[in-house]
Amino acid sequence: MTIFRPKKIKLTATDPDVPVADFSYQNDSLAQMIVDAWVDDNFRTLLLSNGQTKALLSARGIYLSQPVVISEDDYNNGYYKQDDTEVVFVLPNKEHAQLPAATGLPGPTLLETARLLMACIPNGI
Repeated sequence: MTIFRPKKIKLTATDPDVPVADFSYQNDSLAQMIVDAWVDDNFRTLLLSNGQTKALLSARGIYLSQPVVISEDDYNNGYYKQDDTEVVFVLPNKEHAQLPAATGLPGPTLLETARLLMACIPNGI
């Protein structure tokens, strides 16, 4: 997972400052959170609602004062942190993964896909 911390780089005199990802971090609990959001629309809605994000991450052993999870579309549309205490994660779009047709929860193969997308998507959750 890549965690978003803005680093300002001045590209030219006319370009705005551009925040970039600072480092990557792998965590199976976060990868499973991605899978859960892909297969359960209710969980995805909760995860993306800032009122629930902190509790959902805390339940997985991640304690942050102001976590924010945004969609990949929000990221691509230029989301900027609302204040300096935010730690912003990007939930990879499920269209990147080939979800199984079965109605049961997917197995470890989707978990590996989530791990890969955590590394590939800028600021991936």
